[in-house]
Amino acid sequence: MIGRLTLSDFRNHADALILPDHAFVLLTGDNGAGKTNILEAVSMLAPGRGLRGAALGAMARQEGAGGFGIAAEVDGVVLGTGVAASAPERRQVRIGGVGSSANALADHLAITWLTPAMDRLFLDSPGGRRRFLDRLTLALHPGHAAHSARYDAAMRARNRLLGDLRTADPAWLSALEAQMDDHGLALSAARADLVVRLNNILARQPDAPFARPMIAIEEAEPQGEEPLAMRLARQRRRDAAAGRSLSGPHRHDLAVTHVAKGQAAALCSTGEQKALLLSILLAHAALVADERGQPPVLLLDEVAAHLDPLRRAALFDRLAETGGQIWMTGTEPSLFSDLTAATRLTVTAGHVFRSTT
Repeated sequence: MIGRLTLSDFRNHADALILPDHAFVLLTGDNGAGKTNILEAVSMLAPGRGLRGAALGAMARQEGAGGFGIAAEVDGVVLGTGVAASAPERRQVRIGGVGSSANALADHLAITWLTPAMDRLFLDSPGGRRRFLDRLTLALHPGHAAHSARYDAAMRARNRLLGDLRTADPAWLSALEAQMDDHGLALSAARADLVVRLNNILARQPDAPFARPMIAIEEAEPQGEEPLAMRLARQRRRDAAAGRSLSGPHRHDLAVTHVAKGQAAALCSTGEQKALLLSILLAHAALVADERGQPPVLLLDEVAAHLDPLRRAALFDRLAETGGQIWMTGTEPSLFSDLTAATRLTVTAGHVFRSTT
């Protein structure tokens, strides 16, 4: 768990110190007070751009000097990240006081989240669902982020060369395609491993009070037995015409089915889609706890507001069973009245206060 969190010039928080003393950390306050900003800060203790996917420069406080800092103590190790005002788009990471990479954060902390923007996950683009799948995979396979970054770098370089195929060096193209094959295999294997293990847990879950999903990976173009490097080499002219690589794990999609109804998640109601997401998140927390011996930190933004009292109480019970730290936001403290043991904080205009209600 995060035992201490400090923010400096992050979003609307000039400075903040949070000392959680319970598994549940509850942040309440008016809209725009800065509750989600705190969740975003925690999410920056994982590889990537956090729960909003924002540019680093946009995270710095508008009235500040241009940089920001986030630090957290986890099992006696201080994890820190931020940017300097002189380089607002260059992320810096320190682990135990030593400079490191953002990908290395996954070795110390598994973090997953659910935000209101994700309510449309099943209706939006495959890219959003793929990023969600990769966040779940990363918590189980900390090296997943590095493979993803190297795959993307090789693909971008290949796409640039394909911009003028007549002058492109075939040997360099082959080398990049070999890199995409190597890292793509690792990406696909990690995703497939997550899906199998997560479905094993989901299969044992009841259909109520939350909908029970099953998940699968869909490929835009099934690869079969042909190595990706060979397929990419064969499809250079097609990819050059399209201006992008049309084969590979960067085109995977996450398919989710409502088991009881035998229906794709995209065809379910908004409430059912929310319930499916919650079921996936809870099953994933149990899986990570089993595999890593360390439950993930869960960030749940406004998750309780649209649940009836029965489902809200059931959610709190299931969250407590994960054994992990749960950060939750809400506009009304009454939403969390069923939780007797919690760190309760009130957020007002970028200031955080300890609350007793």
